[in-house]
Amino acid sequence: MIITRRAFNAALSLTGLAALTGFSPLRLITSAMAQSATDVAKPVSLPDMAIGPKDAAVTITEFASMTCPHCAAFNADVFPKIKSTYIDTGKIRYIFREFPLDIKAAAGSMLARCIAKDDAAKYFAVVDVLFKQQMDWAYGKTSTTEGLGRIGKQAGLSQEQVDACLKDQALLDKIAADQKYAAEVLKVNSTPTFFINGDVIKGEASFDTFDAKIKSLLKS
Repeated sequence: MIITRRAFNAALSLTGLAALTGFSPLRLITSAMAQSATDVAKPVSLPDMAIGPKDAAVTITEFASMTCPHCAAFNADVFPKIKSTYIDTGKIRYIFREFPLDIKAAAGSMLARCIAKDDAAKYFAVVDVLFKQQMDWAYGKTSTTEGLGRIGKQAGLSQEQVDACLKDQALLDKIAADQKYAAEVLKVNSTPTFFINGDVIKGEASFDTFDAKIKSLLKS
């Protein structure tokens, strides 16, 4: 399916959109188990967006949906502390993976990819904007396409480039393929979900939770 303005304006829930976009409703998984660090580290269709040294002893991989309020809260309250304490100091590597829970989240992820291209730092900056303005573009009175259009133009894209991005079926297919891998292989079934060297943390955990886990791994 091509993502269009009409599709966005008509899309009010994940139910019904799933079949149209190739996104399957998430299976209920009863337990969060540690996964092979190799499985977690494997990029599937899209290149990883990561900051921090490649040879870091600790890697955090976050799976998030751009329309997830808990993800936005984590981005505002916890991630800056992790970044200043561990990423900016070169102690850990941080990978952000898209796990869209609805078509609006997929569109947000597509826009972030189009704006940033291969620039990971720019990608994280766009994600930060998307989360900070989430209530406007995802849940506001204006349409999602209008909201994302504003963000795209603020980042230097023309309206034509924004439209082309949101109609990029190949990009949408790659995001869907990566989501499927995360759900089926890594057993991700909610956002945010984090893997710290393969160990799972689900939900909007506190900085203290991450701090304790990171310190224990850095010591080992």
